[in-house]
Amino acid sequence: MNDMTPLSTQARDYSVITKVIEEISARPADEHDFDALARDMGMSPRQLTALFKRWAGLTPKAFSQCVTLNRARQMLKENVPLLDTSYELGLSSAARLYDLFVTHDAMPPGVYKAKGEGLEIRYGFHPSPFGQVLIMLTDYGLAGQAFCDEGEERAALEDMTRRWPKAIYLKAQPDEIRRWAEKIFDPKKWHQDQPIKIVMIGTDFEVRVWQTLLRIKPGQATSYGEIATHIGNPKAARAVGAAIGRNPISFVVPCHRVIGKNAKLTGYHWGLTRKQAILGWEAGLVEGAE
Repeated sequence: MNDMTPLSTQARDYSVITKVIEEISARPADEHDFDALARDMGMSPRQLTALFKRWAGLTPKAFSQCVTLNRARQMLKENVPLLDTSYELGLSSAARLYDLFVTHDAMPPGVYKAKGEGLEIRYGFHPSPFGQVLIMLTDYGLAGQAFCDEGEERAALEDMTRRWPKAIYLKAQPDEIRRWAEKIFDPKKWHQDQPIKIVMIGTDFEVRVWQTLLRIKPGQATSYGEIATHIGNPKAARAVGAAIGRNPISFVVPCHRVIGKNAKLTGYHWGLTRKQAILGWEAGLVEGAE
């Protein structure tokens, strides 16, 4: 973990960012005192602003606005129609520019029912802008991606391997994991002609929900109920929520862009603070492109 690549620098910054996000989230946006917050972090206001702009492309004040309830409401209001349109309609050029280009397939249902028996999965950890990331690869593409804090790698791996307990798990070469991490988290490497290939391993219902998540673009959000309506089962919002909670490919399959009907950010398997961080980071990308 000592390789100071841009991703590892961002991961180091994230340890401070999480503390600031927790403070930002504890009170309404109009009550934030960023000078006092900087002092609490042992930094000057200028240093805190520089850190945020380096990590997310936003000032602390702009970041706080991106993760407040009012921002969530606006995201929800703007995005509701988008699940019923094509990928190209109603999207800003900035959202398209900073989207992850993904191709996806669903693993045959038998593989899921057999709990991954006979499937080889290579895995490894690498720094990311949101802490350590666990990347799990098959010959078909990216099958799993999870986040954890430093020192929690074993627990994260156990959590993911329980999804496919009969699969064969092998440690991947570090260079392979690094290349995947950079392709996922470095916007300079997001190219439509070099898409990120993923494979979805789940029930038919789960795969339909996860495929729908791919339609939600950076800087936008939708609700569990809207996804349920989109897949033709408007009464299945609770089941949709469960399927989203079991999404094994965090970030690339953007379950973090789903919020409650009342515009609350709701939970996230890898922590609400991390969800807020991802939304703010994405907002910085989109706003920086406009």
